[in-house]
Amino acid sequence: MAVEANNFLAALDMVLYIRNQLVIARMALPPPDPQFVLRGTSAAVHTLHFSCGGQEPDVPILFSGSENGFIHVWNLKTHRVDAALDGHGRKSVYCVQTMGGKETLLRLAKQATNSEMVLGFVSQGRDQRICMWDLAEGRTSVTDSVFTENVGFCRCSLLKVAQGRWLMAMAAKATDEVQVLELPSKTSVCTLKPEVGAKLGMPMCLKLWQLSCGSQPLLLAGYEDGSVVLWNLSTGKALSQLVCHQEPVMSLDFDSEKAKGISGSSEKVLSIWSLNEQQNLQEEKQVFGHPTVTHHLGDSVEVYDLSVPYHSVYKTHKLVNAGISDITIRPDKKILATAGWDHRMRIFGWKKLKPLAVLDYHTATVHCVSFSDHKNPSERLLAAGSKDQRISIWSIYTQT
Repeated sequence: MAVEANNFLAALDMVLYIRNQLVIARMALPPPDPQFVLRGTSAAVHTLHFSCGGQEPDVPILFSGSENGFIHVWNLKTHRVDAALDGHGRKSVYCVQTMGGKETLLRLAKQATNSEMVLGFVSQGRDQRICMWDLAEGRTSVTDSVFTENVGFCRCSLLKVAQGRWLMAMAAKATDEVQVLELPSKTSVCTLKPEVGAKLGMPMCLKLWQLSCGSQPLLLAGYEDGSVVLWNLSTGKALSQLVCHQEPVMSLDFDSEKAKGISGSSEKVLSIWSLNEQQNLQEEKQVFGHPTVTHHLGDSVEVYDLSVPYHSVYKTHKLVNAGISDITIRPDKKILATAGWDHRMRIFGWKKLKPLAVLDYHTATVHCVSFSDHKNPSERLLAAGSKDQRISIWSIYTQT
């Protein structure tokens, strides 16, 4: 028996040794290099947005907004600028979004192809204007605009609610309010005002969403006090509030299919939270006396409410370096990317927030990250824009 036990222990040691060597080998793999780099903005890059959902011969493009007020339209086949647009009086552009889903995204007319079409998008700048563009037939001028009267840097959020109709949420003139308009009519839908005595501060980031086409649109807003608030647009009332951070919420994204979201701030923490069937966003380690279990797993902390199948904030992930500028979940909901003040992008698995890669290329703060909307998974791209005036393009986890 002693000999068999020794043999078993020896075999176990060998298995553990091999496993450790495999882990070390995996960790030793160098991070990938960018597939290519776009240069020529002549200023820090603050926002990125892909439009790659069309069919051949449509050309995939990338919009970038820069601190010098220019919007560059990049041809992803030639890696060159097709158009440089100036609609914000040389004031910093910090948001660009196309109007419509992949099925309605149309190509730039000035690309001189046989399938010349129209592309509509909005841009937001520090001139307190949100501009609407139509690039049909080579036009490069603003067709309409909304004056926000807001001096902050909260990016607007767009949601298509019907054919030719969108909702747009934006920070309002009053520092703690959010205004929702219908486009293209610019009709006011509602103004979301915190309750008297609430000290949320300025809205920092916004996310319009709906569970399915035709369902009630909702808004998630991250605030200066570290809270995330879920708003009902029909009533103009807050459905729930969750304090996710001790510092202002710099960015958030939400997966409506899993009813799960993620947010980041200037802290060393990513906060992951979920929405229950009662549309609650409550962070409580003990809910009405219900028991909880807390697990500490390396840099992660998981909190579970044992009494109900749904729970609120259930995981935070501690980062090595503080500061998150942007967070985005890939459209297929498999991975997410963060833009860091430490010049790096980090890739996580969305299901368990498993760290997958650290992308180290830029020499200054990374302001924004964006995933492409390619229909073919093998063509998926990640773009990152930085204060160093460069845009890095990555092909990573395309088969995931």
